[in-house]
Amino acid sequence: MLTLFDLNSLPAFLLIFTRIVAFIATVPIFSYRNIPNPFKVGFAFFMSLIMVLSIDIPELTIDLAYVILIFKEVLVGIILGLLAYLVLSVVQIAGGFIDFQMGFAIANVVDPQTGAQSPVIGQYFHMFALLFLLAVDGHHLFINGAFYSFDLIKIDQLIHIGSNGYITTVLTTFTQLFLIAFQMAIPIVGCLFLVDVALGIVARTVPQLNVFVVGIPIKITVSLFVLGMFMTLYISLVQRLFNYIIEILEVFMRILGGV
Repeated sequence: MLTLFDLNSLPAFLLIFTRIVAFIATVPIFSYRNIPNPFKVGFAFFMSLIMVLSIDIPELTIDLAYVILIFKEVLVGIILGLLAYLVLSVVQIAGGFIDFQMGFAIANVVDPQTGAQSPVIGQYFHMFALLFLLAVDGHHLFINGAFYSFDLIKIDQLIHIGSNGYITTVLTTFTQLFLIAFQMAIPIVGCLFLVDVALGIVARTVPQLNVFVVGIPIKITVSLFVLGMFMTLYISLVQRLFNYIIEILEVFMRILGGV
């Protein structure tokens, strides 16, 4: 066990601190703009201090190989953080599908947490997913994942990012996430497709009726009604998505660590 004032652990502490900072800069909740940057840095500092006193620290020297290890830690932290961020990106993709059918695609709003434009329904889904994430202590699971990553990806070894298993896992992950986003959007998109078919029939039978004027409020009304009925299914899909991301984080850590 290292002591608190052991200067020999300083190189290992800097590597751990680099990974934690990169992870916090990209992971949901911690990376949002409304959280002050001094808090993020301080939180990463104390997390790194706890970890350097808890894990086995190898002997490290500051040389060219150490600089390469720093870049490796930055890459590992960013990869793990972006994987966790996919939890909330998927629901915004589903909201984009719905907004396109509802006619809300032109009315994007600015997300105050990320500063990027997002669809209206996507932002609505995003808030529910964020509340679910906090309700199940997802932020604690992310911290545990960062701590667990040092058991699988040692700070003194390079990562295996060019392996065939890595590429296959990336393709499988994005396929499954897109499938979950499509499952979130298909009930509302399917109902709106039926509304479009009905409006097309009405336009053919009653040419005097302007379906473009009548169709927009009808589609919005149907969408909001179906969305209210769909929320229970949506929560179960978010739970499935969150469990899948936790599994994928472990798989990626094992691949990067060569385990």
